[in-house]
Amino acid sequence: MAGTVLKREDDGAHHLVRTPRANRNLSQKLGTFSTLSEGLDYAALGVTGFNFYSPRGALQKVLPYAQLRRQALSTARKLLSLGLKRGDRVAVVAETGTEFMAVFFACQYAGLMPCPMPYTMYIGGREAYVDRVAGMLRAARACAAIAPDDLLDMVREGAGRADIGRVLTHGELQALPEAAAKLEPFGPDDDAYIQYSSGSTSHPKGVLITQKAIVANTLGILNGMRITPQDRAFSWLPLYHDMGLVGFCLAPVMGQVTVDYLATTAFARRPALWLKLISENRSTLSYSPSFGYDLAARRINGEAVTLDLSSWRVAGIGGDMVRADVLDNFSNTLAVAGFKSDAFTPSYGMAETTLAITIADVSKPIRVDTIDRHALKTQGRAVPSLAEGARGFVVCGKPIDGCEIVIRGDEGAALGERSIGRIFVRGPSLMAGYYHNAEATGAALDGEGFLDTGDMGYWLDGEIVITGRAKDLILHNGRNIWPQDIEWAAEQVEPLRGGDVAAFAVENDSGIDDVVVLVQCRLADTGAIETLRHAVSAVVHHSAGIECRVVMAPPKSLPFTSSGKLSRAAAKLKYLTGEIAEVTQPVFLQAAQ
Repeated sequence: MAGTVLKREDDGAHHLVRTPRANRNLSQKLGTFSTLSEGLDYAALGVTGFNFYSPRGALQKVLPYAQLRRQALSTARKLLSLGLKRGDRVAVVAETGTEFMAVFFACQYAGLMPCPMPYTMYIGGREAYVDRVAGMLRAARACAAIAPDDLLDMVREGAGRADIGRVLTHGELQALPEAAAKLEPFGPDDDAYIQYSSGSTSHPKGVLITQKAIVANTLGILNGMRITPQDRAFSWLPLYHDMGLVGFCLAPVMGQVTVDYLATTAFARRPALWLKLISENRSTLSYSPSFGYDLAARRINGEAVTLDLSSWRVAGIGGDMVRADVLDNFSNTLAVAGFKSDAFTPSYGMAETTLAITIADVSKPIRVDTIDRHALKTQGRAVPSLAEGARGFVVCGKPIDGCEIVIRGDEGAALGERSIGRIFVRGPSLMAGYYHNAEATGAALDGEGFLDTGDMGYWLDGEIVITGRAKDLILHNGRNIWPQDIEWAAEQVEPLRGGDVAAFAVENDSGIDDVVVLVQCRLADTGAIETLRHAVSAVVHHSAGIECRVVMAPPKSLPFTSSGKLSRAAAKLKYLTGEIAEVTQPVFLQAAQ
């Protein structure tokens, strides 16, 4: 079986054997390589690698780095037999498995640009998935696409919309002959891959990551987590997301760390399986957004007493706002399993910086800064407070090596301690730009090379505290959702039209973002108003996979800019101040009162 290691036991049965957690005869090097292929070349000299688990928790496939390298070199020659040229983009569905790993690293050896695409289609259904694939293929100007058998029809449909003609399954790719051409791997000055960032479904932005950027960021991650030869990682994070791809695929290769994987879809069905496998494998490193810890703690029930999580030394949190209440509940629930709250390691990052920007000190307990809500909103200051109603924010650590952070006020001046402003980042991990999107690149990067993250925060003793987002992007359960996608979906409901809908997030008392959808209502029947409300709610749930509050607003109540564009910020302000009053009865009756 390809991608497996077999061992014969006394009973004559064949069993898979996990790759070891350490290399006995190979000294550990933490990211001191100039390219991804160079990192894999070195890791392949040892015995560590990747291990893949089934949705029921059984070891399914084993892929030592040595075998991954052999498969990648062979696949590289097969890709070149298609007539692809250096720098051509190869889109590949990032399913958690050996096939994706082989294609991604094959591209590194062949001088081709891999573009990971999402595997799951559950959010929004088939049509939304096809739209998303089409948008990504179009944005990447892909020359070929590789898909698993179960998604082939949808990927082909998306490719057709993007005018991409070459779509293969992994089986069809492996059936190709190997080209005789000499492989020319990417060099230190070349690009590495395209990572899809937050962007609307039809117009996603491809983050262009260079070899220098991925080398710098993986080095920062490995040093920040203080990796040792005895570490063993576990991940259920999707490989099309920067935290899954960089944090738990590329960084481990660059540090020769063994990783055990559970598919994201399997975690979604059985969140507690994550903890059970960490216990069984004596894992030391694993990351999740806050919602993952919340789900796992709620689903573990009485089984916590059967686990041993004492080996887990870096329980990282990233991907969304770090919630202290969720972490408290998790540590309280899993204390019986030996989980130590000191293991929590908050961090901050984004695809545009390859991944990591800051990582908290792994040797210190998590720190929560409790501040006055009123001063936060009215003064833009993080004033310490222990009064009732104060808000706690988790401190997310110092910048990784080489990363420079500036927090700026409305006038662009750098702010000092506890002054809340917009976060700007500069350093060797920054993206080269958005692929073939000069307008978006220019809007994100300033003349001094700083990236406008769109996030708000403040300095505290040299560490960063994130307080929220300055841009329209909605953060929901670790997912970035563009309000334009919600608005477009809602506007398809009769009798709505363009400009009738505004979507935004409003933080509730628990610090969680609730999604509000304002809908201009012109209806003259109470029943019809409620029917429209339910229809909009249903279409938002179908297209974005979220629950929302639909607010029926009076006609002509949504604000627009001088150029005729919807102003979500102004609409949100009107909603919060009560200027937009919800329509609860027919419009003509209101007018008569």
